[in-house]
Formats: sequence, structure tokens, C-alpha cells
Amino acid sequence: MTTIAGERAPDWSSEQWQVRARSWVDTRLSQAGRRVTGLVEPRVRPWSLVWRVPTDDGPVWFKANNPGTVHEAALIATLAELTPERVLTPIAVDPEQGWSLLPDGGESLRDVLARDPDLAHWERALPGYAALQLTTAPRADELVALGVPDHRPEVLAGLLAELLDDRGSLLIGAEGGLSPDLHERLRAELPSYAERCRRLADIGIPATVQHDDLHDGNVFAGPDGYRYFDWGDASVAHPFGTLLVTVRSIRHAKKLAADDTGLARLRDAYLEAWTDRYDRRTLVEAADLAIGLGPVSRSLSWRRALDTVDESRAEYADAVPGWLEELFVASPLQSDS
Repeated sequence: MTTIAGERAPDWSSEQWQVRARSWVDTRLSQAGRRVTGLVEPRVRPWSLVWRVPTDDGPVWFKANNPGTVHEAALIATLAELTPERVLTPIAVDPEQGWSLLPDGGESLRDVLARDPDLAHWERALPGYAALQLTTAPRADELVALGVPDHRPEVLAGLLAELLDDRGSLLIGAEGGLSPDLHERLRAELPSYAERCRRLADIGIPATVQHDDLHDGNVFAGPDGYRYFDWGDASVAHPFGTLLVTVRSIRHAKKLAADDTGLARLRDAYLEAWTDRYDRRTLVEAADLAIGLGPVSRSLSWRRALDTVDESRAEYADAVPGWLEELFVASPLQSDS
């Protein structure tokens, strides 16, 4: 399954589309022995439509992705097959249409942290995510064939070069966009960026699924353990790129300095899963490289998310150039090794 760049997203507001989607939801719920008991509650963003659907066995969640994130449906089905203890098992998916129907996941890690803001919760959540990545790594090529974007270090510099040619997405010279000077500075940075990609690839840690938006709002924290959801930004990439968003979100929530020892402890809790294969110094080096390269992946994921004619995309358009500017910002995590 592949995504066609620029493909027009369905009109989620049209009665025809909503009738078709609702029929699909009703049929799949009936097959699962459930029935709808009330009105759906919609939430629409440029990259997806989500319905909260009340049923006689608790709420379920229907999601329709835009063409740029349509791979999410196939990805969550594959993850549920490979590592069912780490994700929600979908009630149904339609990979071609980018539709998924999921049970309710319960309380999020954000809910837990609101009551008890102890970083120990993250220390317990990150190893399970690392285990998911290790389990998925042998299927990386299969995920790419399913349409999950390829952001492996071997191709990332080429993707940056292509992105720099996309003047419309970068809003060069426009409000909220890249300045012409910064655009040229980024072009000049390409050889250095490519060299850092080569260094990361040469370390040899296998690529795998990389969530690319792993913050506390995208982790369920229930009695059965931590489960990771909302995979629309995901790619096949170096696993440690995850730390960019995760560490930034924790720093922001806790107002921590980059050299806070608690952040290093979280990094090490995550990296522990690879210590049977690599020494810790090598892992920290790889983490530093992956974090530094990560803004390009984030910029690319935002460009896909905004691959729609939805007028509301303008609200988020500065995210594509904004993440590229992060290439010149200090790492959100300074290693202590």
C-alpha cells in the first residue's frame, strides 16, 4: 500500500462519506457483538477525523486518516499482531481507506502524571516501548512496503534535500516560514547532516518503527501496563529518534534544564533494552546523533499530516519550517557520558 502525495482527502463533512463510514462502523461493531447506543462525538483535524462512539460495552474510537497519514491503519494492525501487549488490538481496520476502530484505552499517562508528576512513571513506560521497537525491527522492510514512511539514516539526508526544494511547504520568505537566509544556511548544512546520518547508520543499531510523537498524551497507563497509540506520525527510522519529542515534552511539562539528571536517567531507562548488544557509551552517542537528526523527521511528518486541502491546515503550516529551524537549536538532552 502506498500513499499518493497530494492525493485529495475525502470530504469528511459530506453526508455521503459519513453514511458510508457509519455503516462500516456499525457493521464491524455488530460483528464484534456490540451496538451503538448514542450519538458519535467528532473531532476533526487536517490529518484525521476521530469519532468517539458510545456502545453497550463502553466507548470505541473510529479514526479516518488523510492521505499523508493513511499508513496508520495498516501499522496498528501489524503492531497488534507482533506485540499485542504493547498496543490496543483494533476491532477492525481498513488499510486502503485509512480507517481504524479501536476499543477505549482508559487512562492516559498524562492523566496519571496530573495526579502524581513523578518521572518514575516515564521510567516504567519507556522500557515497554523499547521492547516494542526491538520486536518490530525484523519487520522494518515489511512496514515500509505497507506504506510506513522510510526515515532510516541511510535516506534521511536525501529526504532533507528534497524537502528544501519544497518552497511551498517551507513558506520561504512568508510569515511563519523560513527566511531566505536560513534556507540557504540549511542547504549549506546538507553535507554535515549527511555525514552525521552516515555516522549513525555505521553504529549498526537496526531501524524499526519510530512513533515520532511519543508524549504522555499518547500512552495509556492501565492495569494491564502501558500501551502506545496514535501512530499517524510514525516512520521506519532509527529507534532513538523517539527521544527528541519525548524528552522535549517532559522538559516542557516539568520545566527542566537540558542537563537535569532525571532526564539522563530516563534516557538510560530507555536505552537499557539495547545494552545486551552495545556498550552504554555507544548507545549514548547514537542517542545524541538520532536526537540531533530528528527535526527533519518531524518536519516531514508534519508535511504529510498537512497533505490535504482542508482550510484549517493553515493553522499548523508553520510546523514544517519550524521543525527545520530546530536543527540549529541545542539538543533537548545533553549527555553525561
